[in-house]
Amino acid sequence: MTIKNQVQLITYPDSLGGDLKTLKEVLYSHFTGVFKGGVHILPPFPSSGDRGFAPLTYLEIDPSFGTWDDIREIGEEFDILVDLMVNHISQKSEYFQDFLKSGRNSKYSDLFLTLDKLWKDGTPVQEDINKMFLRRPLPYSAFQIQETGTEERVWTTFGKTDPSEQIDLDVSSELTKQILTSFFQNFKKHKVKIVRLDAVGYVIKKLGTSCFFVEPEIYDFLDWVKELARSLEIELLPEVHSHYSIQYKLAEHGCWIYDFILPYRILDTMINQSSDALCDYLKNRPAKQFTMLDCHDGIPVKPDLDDLIDTTEAKKLVDTCLDRGSNLSLILSDEHKGTDGFDVHQIRGTYYSVLNSDDDSYLAARAIQFFAPGIPQVYYVGLLAGENDYERVQETGDGREINRHNYTLEEIEQSLQKQVVQRLLKLIQFRNDYEAFNGVFEVMKSSNEEVRLRWDNNGKYCELFIDLMTKRTTIQYIDENNDLIEYIV
Repeated sequence: MTIKNQVQLITYPDSLGGDLKTLKEVLYSHFTGVFKGGVHILPPFPSSGDRGFAPLTYLEIDPSFGTWDDIREIGEEFDILVDLMVNHISQKSEYFQDFLKSGRNSKYSDLFLTLDKLWKDGTPVQEDINKMFLRRPLPYSAFQIQETGTEERVWTTFGKTDPSEQIDLDVSSELTKQILTSFFQNFKKHKVKIVRLDAVGYVIKKLGTSCFFVEPEIYDFLDWVKELARSLEIELLPEVHSHYSIQYKLAEHGCWIYDFILPYRILDTMINQSSDALCDYLKNRPAKQFTMLDCHDGIPVKPDLDDLIDTTEAKKLVDTCLDRGSNLSLILSDEHKGTDGFDVHQIRGTYYSVLNSDDDSYLAARAIQFFAPGIPQVYYVGLLAGENDYERVQETGDGREINRHNYTLEEIEQSLQKQVVQRLLKLIQFRNDYEAFNGVFEVMKSSNEEVRLRWDNNGKYCELFIDLMTKRTTIQYIDENNDLIEYIV
């Protein structure tokens, strides 16, 4: 299978109408010719937290969302992308619950990293821990085994509770590989075409290292997963939030990667009416990427753009977003903040709201995204030009919910009538159908107050022109009759 060079949708299973069955109806009735690149359904599996990202299993669908039949039916029309949290599984999973009951006698005990797999006597050494890139104060959790009353300490990279809700898997174990294989085989059976490897940067634990993106061992694991996926005609998308150089290493290894730099670059271009940094970036980035402006988390800043942005300018941009209602996710560990104390991990708000709910700015931003080489993804809130959901933040206490509004069918119908959404749908269809996007990309010479991008393919070409002062976006292209057409976005 090859990934289609067309626009994809990102949505939760319950965000467009309430469940998978309704999602299918919404997709079939409104978007059959729109999301030709497929649909990324954020985790629809039974989960004990983190809105699906602490899954109990990948063999079932959470009954409140529907069934695998619903996924398969969506997959008849749309290529399906799902997440696999390859680094960990829920504490509530049958695998870990059996381990909690029987400890080392559990048939699943080898799935997990008991501390003696790293330190021979099972006693952690602080000197080793000091070198690690930690996501919580200690990288392990202690549990009492029910049958014996003994304590077992197992590796837990993530988790806000103690003991953690998310238990790391030992990817060097044959049992882990068997279970991951069963998950992939189940995906294949239900028409999943692309799997995003979530948190894959953390899978290798090796003393004396940061335990993050440990080379060369990370490539051995990736090669194993790539071969498994290839045998099932499934494409992989590793997800790594880190310094951009690590993303580029993945690209050099032949992997698809996420363009976590582009959302900030476009935001900076639109707000500061200056294209130099964006154009320099577009000339030099890897082409084999998935592009996005918005997602279920936020607009990446640190560590994705470390060494690429001036923090004084970044603070001004962040302040503008805060003035427009955004909230922030911050870097917690002192060693990963900048020396100047700049600690913004992500800017959280809808992309439409951070652009001040200005239709022309928003469509210009989308046009840049669609012209950048890669597979464009549009998050469901962005698709409907949604604005910040402050009520949801207040209800849940989670700042990320500002961009996670759940739409009723009535709200979807109302949003589809908005002029900005109609214009976006037309732009998506142009990006899907115009053949030059499979050709050669060029960043054209322009002033700092303009963006000029071009695609050429066998005599067909299209050129994007954006005036950053007026936010007017124009596309010129050669149609099937070889006439030059001017399309005002």
